[in-house]
Amino acid sequence: MSILSRLTILCAILRHVHLLIHIALTGELQALRPRAFIVDQLSAGLPFMRYIAPSSPILFYCHFPDLLLAQGRESALKRLYRRPFDWLEEWTMGFASAVAVNSGFTKGVVNNTWPNLKKRTETKAVYPCVDTEAKEKEDVGSDGDVPFKGEKIILSINRFERKKDIGLAIKAFAAIPEAERKGCRLILAGGYDPRVAENVQYHSELEALASSHGLEHLTTKTLITALSAPPTVPVLFLLSIPNSLKASLLRSARILLYTPANEHFGIVPLEAMLARTPVLAADSGGPVETIVDGETGWLRSPKDVDAWADVVRSALKLSDAEVQKMGDKGAARVKELFGREQMAKRFDEILVDIVSKKPPVSAMRTVVNAAGVLVAQNSAVSRGYYCRCQMHSTDTNLQ
Repeated sequence: MSILSRLTILCAILRHVHLLIHIALTGELQALRPRAFIVDQLSAGLPFMRYIAPSSPILFYCHFPDLLLAQGRESALKRLYRRPFDWLEEWTMGFASAVAVNSGFTKGVVNNTWPNLKKRTETKAVYPCVDTEAKEKEDVGSDGDVPFKGEKIILSINRFERKKDIGLAIKAFAAIPEAERKGCRLILAGGYDPRVAENVQYHSELEALASSHGLEHLTTKTLITALSAPPTVPVLFLLSIPNSLKASLLRSARILLYTPANEHFGIVPLEAMLARTPVLAADSGGPVETIVDGETGWLRSPKDVDAWADVVRSALKLSDAEVQKMGDKGAARVKELFGREQMAKRFDEILVDIVSKKPPVSAMRTVVNAAGVLVAQNSAVSRGYYCRCQMHSTDTNLQ
């Protein structure tokens, strides 16, 4: 929701103000009598939430500081526009009984961005999860839908955005001697929206980059067209692939290249490891916490193209047994640390802790103003003793 593709954050806040007022006036909270709330992504409504339910503690889940995601700060007008929202973000997060983040990396960023918040509210990491049970069902009889049989697939899955540094995958592939690239194919797949200028521009830039390295390439949106590509086309761009094709590509890949630096968490490496595909990722951000270098994959500097090329060459030379061994370790790590049960357990531990402590009520009723906004839809959650408020937005970068 926006006004002429602008004022996105303001519109989001106003939308949730409306939702919060609706919840308050209908008496829905009184009927549910939640013992705690989980508020996701936007913190602007925490003061108002504390006002209408002063005895219920709040767990706020911060994916990443929005003030660091907002683009266009080169403009003085944009900086002026963002100033009250940046202040509001930090101030309102202080009303949370506890703050959870998606990784240790994000925790460090939050603490460095808001040192005063760190003094008042403890920040804890709660890793996002993947559905490990669904993957186990897919593994049964899944060999028949593995595409590109007989080829060694080097896979990259990312949105076509410049910050994802997909060009690193092309450069690393081009750095491999041509003789060693025989029988290999680099597949660059991911989210692509022709209405988003950056997607269109960056895809064109990547095509030009491949051409500059003498790599023939083909762009397609369907698996049928991709499978018809001749062996002389070593680079394939697959745009906006469905989940079923994504799963098949992960199973068929020899190695996944996860190129973005300082990624907040990164769910794709988990999906690859669960599919028993080794991962090569940047040695910063979330992947440092999910990948064990040399065991479930590799971590290398995104500034060192030759190092990436060396790892890919080594991965291509691994025997099937060696790939299977590394893949098994990766799948075991995901199931042990990043499943739904583990995520629910971490949430439960925090919730039990804040519910057991009496939240400060004081004069909270005097702090609410028109900027107060509740993030989320209202729903009863696990075991019926707290209410989960989760923001629904197609735009995770509220600008």
